[in-house]
Amino acid sequence: MNDAPIGIFDSGVGGLTVARAISAQLPRESLLYIGDTAHSPYGPKPIADVRRYALEVLDTLVDQGVKMLVIACNTASAAMLRDARERYDVPVVEVIGPAVRTAMSTSRSGRIGVIGTAGTIGSRAYQDMLEVNERLTVFAQACPRFVEFVEAGVTDSAEVLAVAEQYLAPLRHAGVDTLVLGCTHYPFLEGAISYVMGSDVSLVSSDTETAKDVYRQLVSRDLLAGPDAAPRHVYEATGASADDFLRLAQRLMGSGVREVQLVQTGAIDLPRLSGADRSAVANRP
Repeated sequence: MNDAPIGIFDSGVGGLTVARAISAQLPRESLLYIGDTAHSPYGPKPIADVRRYALEVLDTLVDQGVKMLVIACNTASAAMLRDARERYDVPVVEVIGPAVRTAMSTSRSGRIGVIGTAGTIGSRAYQDMLEVNERLTVFAQACPRFVEFVEAGVTDSAEVLAVAEQYLAPLRHAGVDTLVLGCTHYPFLEGAISYVMGSDVSLVSSDTETAKDVYRQLVSRDLLAGPDAAPRHVYEATGASADDFLRLAQRLMGSGVREVQLVQTGAIDLPRLSGADRSAVANRP
């Protein structure tokens, strides 16, 4: 079981930032990544649809024998994290909590900005977790076009900068000193975001913080891959063309992604399985 892969899921390519961070911290671990490109982007979709799509992908990862699930999608985390933790017998790590904890410890003034998809911002997942601390004032802004830019492979154009200026102006005027990038696509636009917000504003990205949570979970559950493990990184996509995902992933990530396979989700129905049966699926070699 320890040499089984870590399953990572996102609506598209954004979660590759999380996969990269996990690989950097845990180089002996195998990874199985699914980008749900058939339904991307998740942000503007109804929460019920996001929940259904996300659980179908997670079902597919569990069916392929992963030892851990990483929900590398903020919109999906907000929509179905509790469902996922009740549904599966493998540990589930998400991206919102780690970023919130880092933002709380980073902010000096207590004025924190959060940007994300319409679904994430509308869910108030970040706002509610941050506002537990009464010293914090939270300013949230949906930035729906950011995901569109990244999924199109456009990260450094004049249009990106203009849209960033428009989206981020309220947060800049609010005087935030810390900005949470509440979408795993957004680190690909970190240059434009940092330029608009200014050097005095700390950017908090969930990729490295999530990787630390993955490390902690693996150690505490004695699930680390052995010293002789031969790690494999497998990338899958649900859309019509694996080649499109591969080209975009290579453009954003370099040569680290060499092949992408198509996968069909929704083929199994884990809620109908008993707990013992689900465990058998999750722990099969």
